[in-house]
Amino acid sequence: VLVLAGQSEKSLIGGADIKEMARLDPTTAEAFITRLRDLCEAVRAFPAPVIARMPGWCLGGGLEVAAACDIRIAAHDAKFGMPEVRVGIPSVIHAALLPRLIGWGHARWLVMTAENIDAPTALTWGLVDVVAPEGGLDAAVEHTIAALLACGPHALRAQKDLLRQWEELPLKQSVDLSIKVFGRSFLTDEPTRLMRGFIERKR
Repeated sequence: VLVLAGQSEKSLIGGADIKEMARLDPTTAEAFITRLRDLCEAVRAFPAPVIARMPGWCLGGGLEVAAACDIRIAAHDAKFGMPEVRVGIPSVIHAALLPRLIGWGHARWLVMTAENIDAPTALTWGLVDVVAPEGGLDAAVEHTIAALLACGPHALRAQKDLLRQWEELPLKQSVDLSIKVFGRSFLTDEPTRLMRGFIERKR
């Protein structure tokens, strides 16, 4: 399990430097946003589950990185937004994940109004998975880590890979792929070992 925790309790990622972006031209702008794209893709492609620990502000590129994570856990007073259009640029790259997470209506509102939302709203919309009580962010993260570590590691990696492929495949292909992945899971002793433990605990 990988936890993206940020460098301070103020934010997960502070977002882009506006002074730096103000000096961009079309060529350097594409290079700039490509680097952020590559970071988000590295998070999505990481084989183990990735948790975003969200202590405060999560804006723009920071929210795109969080959207690329598998699980998002926010502090009770966290704030979220996509302010790019306020400074003359569209929200791009992994903002494309937002409609899948929160629906087209909420995604349109977030990227077109540039207004921020609070943690309870983010939870209701499905942007975050857990909102921790005051002072409870680390406990919420640790609880989720424990739940993940209680699972079969091979199965968990296979499940993450399936989820990513399901995002891009038609339903029938997703179902057919799942059958093959299910069969391959028995190439290891993990199912037998964990099922045996489950049966023994039930006795």
